[in-house]
Amino acid sequence: MDTSQNINLKTREEILETKLTLQQLQFNRVLEITQAINNNIAIADLFNLYKGLLTWEMGIKKFALYTRNKDAWVCATSAGIEEKCLEENIEAYLPHYQRRQSVDEPSHPLLQHFSVVVPVYHKEYAIAYTFLGSDTLDDLDSQGYDPISLISAITNVIAVAIENKRLFKRQLDQERLKREMELAVQVQNMLIPSELPNNDQYEFAGIYQPHEGVGGDYYDFFEVGSGEVAFCIADISGKGIAAALLMSNFQANLQTLVHRKYLSVKKFTNRLNSLVLRTTQGDKFITFFIARYHVRKKRLRYLCAGHNPPFMYTQGKIQRLDKGCTILGAFPKIPVIEFGEIFLEDDALFLLYTDGLTDLQNENDDYFDDDHVEQFIQKNSDLPVKAFNEKLMEEVNTFKGKRSFPDDISVLTGRLFVNSSKNTEA
Repeated sequence: MDTSQNINLKTREEILETKLTLQQLQFNRVLEITQAINNNIAIADLFNLYKGLLTWEMGIKKFALYTRNKDAWVCATSAGIEEKCLEENIEAYLPHYQRRQSVDEPSHPLLQHFSVVVPVYHKEYAIAYTFLGSDTLDDLDSQGYDPISLISAITNVIAVAIENKRLFKRQLDQERLKREMELAVQVQNMLIPSELPNNDQYEFAGIYQPHEGVGGDYYDFFEVGSGEVAFCIADISGKGIAAALLMSNFQANLQTLVHRKYLSVKKFTNRLNSLVLRTTQGDKFITFFIARYHVRKKRLRYLCAGHNPPFMYTQGKIQRLDKGCTILGAFPKIPVIEFGEIFLEDDALFLLYTDGLTDLQNENDDYFDDDHVEQFIQKNSDLPVKAFNEKLMEEVNTFKGKRSFPDDISVLTGRLFVNSSKNTEA
């Protein structure tokens, strides 16, 4: 064997040894990545392992891995590309890359650095894109194997692992939200009275139908002593758990203030407004109505704070209880506060409601408006309040047809007995 043959044989042996060493390093790194996934390694550490495989074991000088973060595509890891280039938004280009293919964008500030793109799809849903520079790829090809196939396989493993982590986290978030919603429902059910009074002096019944399981509506009834009772309704801006939590805070503050009979209407309203403002920081507001009734004196005093004025039906006539002030929680100090005072001469029916009732539309886009409510009251005023509410919901469901409820709906219906046989003090 001559000298040239010996040199060629030695060269082939060196190339083969180098190739085997490189493949062994790559196999070890693939094994490391697989073990890391099994050990539930953090996503950031997975990206570091991926970068190490491409740059150290495979010698890739330029690459960028893009993954989806919520609704946006972001560069998860990269090498050999300046930060200012990576700030370029390439989202519009990504849908064009549905298979491994060349990148031919010589004028694009970022894409000009790459020659190949390797997309990763799960079914028909793209979960990752790896962009590779031409440097080093040709050298690796010359060593007798396809580097892009290996990169594609590893990218698939990494991308699917990350997608599974995100899906699992989303599932945990959904389960946590479900538990929080269940807890919020339980808490709110404790705030909304399940039993309302029905005796010789007054009777009350309520409807509570939140739009999202929980909501920002609230009504209540209080016996405040010395022959007085109070009833109220409120609606906080917004829906869902946040509104429900704010309303629970409002209810706690109201429970404290309503029993302080020494407070004037003005002081009561300003204190309640300050407490709402302190809680919401001006981001939310509350509409509110409250009435106090002195049984012996037959005197009703009320305040309507930006709420839909309730209906009062007595002696065959309907009156709106609209005296009061602006909404609570919008201003540091309420500029003008007045209250209404009525001495009842006969039994009176009251309908307190939130705007979810009158904002309801049917399939012809007609509203369940105030006129509709007034007509309903006049036709059904003789019903006991519980039956009145049941009939009202029947009317509402018939009216809306297949339309859904757009908002929380709450109704508090009450009757004060003044001259009827049910009143023992008559």
